[in-house]
Amino acid sequence: MATEKRITSIHEIDLSPKPGKVYWTDSSREWREEFIYFLLVDRFHDDLDRVTNTVPGRQKGFGSAQQLQKTCGGTLRGITRHLDYIRDLGCTALWLSPVFENNDASYHGYAIQNYLNIDPRFGSRQDLADLVEKAHDFGIRVFLDIVLHHSGDNWSYPGDYDYYYYQGAVFPFSKWRSDDVPLPVELRNPELYWRKGRIRNFDTYPETREGDFAGLKSFKNDTSPEALLVQQILTKIHCYWIRETDVDGFRIDAVKHMGEETISQFCSHVREYAYLLGKRDFFLFGELVGPEEMYNRYIGPKTSVTVEDKAIYFGLNSVLDFPLYHILADVICGLSKPQRLIERYESLRKNAMSRGEFGEFLVTFIDNHDQVGQVFKKRFGNEASEDQIIAGVGFLLCALGTPCIYYGTEQGFDGAGAEDFNVRESMFSLGGSPVNALNKVCRIYQQIAVLARIRKESPVLKFGRMYMRKLSVDGKDFSLPTFEKCLLAFSRVLYDHEMVIAYNSSLVEQDEEYVRVDPLLNPQGSVFTFIYGQSGSMNVLTNEEGNHHFIKLRLAPAQFVILSNKTTAPSLENMT
Repeated sequence: MATEKRITSIHEIDLSPKPGKVYWTDSSREWREEFIYFLLVDRFHDDLDRVTNTVPGRQKGFGSAQQLQKTCGGTLRGITRHLDYIRDLGCTALWLSPVFENNDASYHGYAIQNYLNIDPRFGSRQDLADLVEKAHDFGIRVFLDIVLHHSGDNWSYPGDYDYYYYQGAVFPFSKWRSDDVPLPVELRNPELYWRKGRIRNFDTYPETREGDFAGLKSFKNDTSPEALLVQQILTKIHCYWIRETDVDGFRIDAVKHMGEETISQFCSHVREYAYLLGKRDFFLFGELVGPEEMYNRYIGPKTSVTVEDKAIYFGLNSVLDFPLYHILADVICGLSKPQRLIERYESLRKNAMSRGEFGEFLVTFIDNHDQVGQVFKKRFGNEASEDQIIAGVGFLLCALGTPCIYYGTEQGFDGAGAEDFNVRESMFSLGGSPVNALNKVCRIYQQIAVLARIRKESPVLKFGRMYMRKLSVDGKDFSLPTFEKCLLAFSRVLYDHEMVIAYNSSLVEQDEEYVRVDPLLNPQGSVFTFIYGQSGSMNVLTNEEGNHHFIKLRLAPAQFVILSNKTTAPSLENMT
């Protein structure tokens, strides 16, 4: 294989389209139709041929606490060789953890020392291009996780001590840790960094924007000439990677810690460059941990908001839905009352109608690599049964939003511990027999695949309006559920087609309950047919006054079902 040219400066970057290259775009589906698979490159698969554990039950992740704090050996080629695993799960998009060259001590990708090179531990520039090309052959979009707020631990403060943020004080620069990095060489300028020490309070401004993430060093991100230079450098770099590899989107790390104008300008320029290459649907979504009102300051490239008396057109298509993440798992497991979840979905419904053309829908998830907000970190699968895991992902696939699944959730991984590495297990063995956990006969994997196919074939589940449904035990008095262990139901409605999704969060079989449905679409005597979780059908009933139309459901513990009022609804064999 030809040696890849090493570049060290942004002045060596060529942004003209590759000669003869036809850049990939798929305008046949909107980004809200995607089902995203998020993985850590170091943890998915290495270059070895391995035997897959093929047992119907859930799997365990590989790696001891000592092993998981270091690089495990996953590669881009390892992902490419096993893209069928992601495709057959039903995922249509792949989100890769950062792939650029990292500090030696880092395995996760968020400590970048060379933005112009793929981390050699993961592979090469060509390996990433090959992965994207094969993914496109499968109809899978590829998103790169990128870091704009900070670089790796590439320089030190005096004495190499840990400095902490203090009233905005700027601390002296000591020295670069290497003569060779960071790259590009334009980033070897101390004035491009805030140099204000580590963040103490992640919710206090301006500390949270100007401070360092532990040992990682934050770039200036205000409106100063130095910050604008950083922005120009990083924008050109990331356009270069679109040109080189044909990726389809970026997930932007730590958006909350950057200025609104910085995010707006970066996204606008990147999207414009993608258009130059013929990529019309480049997807930009961000990590933004904060309240709902903060989201509205960042999403919707055609939505104008005012920041410090300036009209800004923000560039993010969407953000990760952390408020939903903080609620959904506990409700699915019957540990929390459903009111906050109901309120969250109602907020999503309202915002879907008011945010603007691109900001209607958030990227939803129930598990991730950081477990933000947890003192003791644990995967969703740590406390959830197989049925609860299936139901949790089922909620993501059937409710509003663009669903995202974290690698290993589909196998029932249950990592837990005080540190991040505890929830970042390897999917391949780190010693002994060469095996992996890419098990397509695992029941959880198979059920998620069924649900993903139902969603793919159903316009209602992708585009329909969503309503949480009131319940009754007597067919007279209806209300939303209020107890931890309860039946939860919601509808997706698209024109005259209604689908009801219901779940029993109790560990015991519930009494028969009545679930409201749309009276205009479903007259008395019409039928709802089960398309997942159960066979048969339910007639629509009415109360004596005729003002309530409903169906009767009795679900087993942790049972998740989907019903449709149209016989043309997608019908797939249930795999139970």
